[in-house]
Amino acid sequence: MKPLVDLSGKRGLVVGIANEHSIAAGCAAAFAQCGATLAATYLNDKAKPFVEPVAQRLGMDWLAPCDVREPGQLEALFDEVRARWGKLDFLLHSIAFAPREDLQGRVVDCSAEGFALAMDVSCHSFLRMARLAEPLMSDGGCLMCVTFYGSERVVAHYNLMGPVKAALESATRYVAAELGPKGIRAHALSPGPIATRAASGIDRFDELLDRAAAAAPAGTLVSIEDVGALAAFLASDAARHITGTIVPVDAGQQLMA
Repeated sequence: MKPLVDLSGKRGLVVGIANEHSIAAGCAAAFAQCGATLAATYLNDKAKPFVEPVAQRLGMDWLAPCDVREPGQLEALFDEVRARWGKLDFLLHSIAFAPREDLQGRVVDCSAEGFALAMDVSCHSFLRMARLAEPLMSDGGCLMCVTFYGSERVVAHYNLMGPVKAALESATRYVAAELGPKGIRAHALSPGPIATRAASGIDRFDELLDRAAAAAPAGTLVSIEDVGALAAFLASDAARHITGTIVPVDAGQQLMA
């Protein structure tokens, strides 16, 4: 019998690897371990040298640039998926951005431009990817993004990303409902805080890590490998009847008041 979590024969696109320590890298490693054929993106030429070693180690098929702020670049990425593979079985969206001055200030003080940019990169890009992936998932598929519990409650110093992640979670539910008739599922993975390059932009992030470890029932933090294990399960046929979920992987932190 095949293992319960078996991704052999499936093709997946991983968007958002920054380096070997990023959540997207942990997910890609799990996908590869379960037998998936993978492609990944890098933000720009400056970021490429940090992504290439991850892709090589995991035996990925190919890499492509993807900056969702650049007109036409996301569309070109999915054109390449179509040309190389002709189909797509799952996708991980693991990108977020907010201007530092807006991220590190009060939410009520954020600029209209900063708010719009954070929403565009961190949330609307997931909807764009879902739309572009839809015709490539004629046999069904799975779309995943990454959120954080600061969407549900006020987390000190998370600031602007709280409302943005709340919008992303709502978008995930609508994607699941609208694409469900085509067998396309959608999920938001909600890890506890992890020390990644992206998280370094959050003011006093070390304090957030300490509070998370203290609050979790197990008294520990989660790793990118923990998130990867969850993502691999959700991408697999074992989760074919699960959709529209916001799934915590945070050692139980969300349970505590």
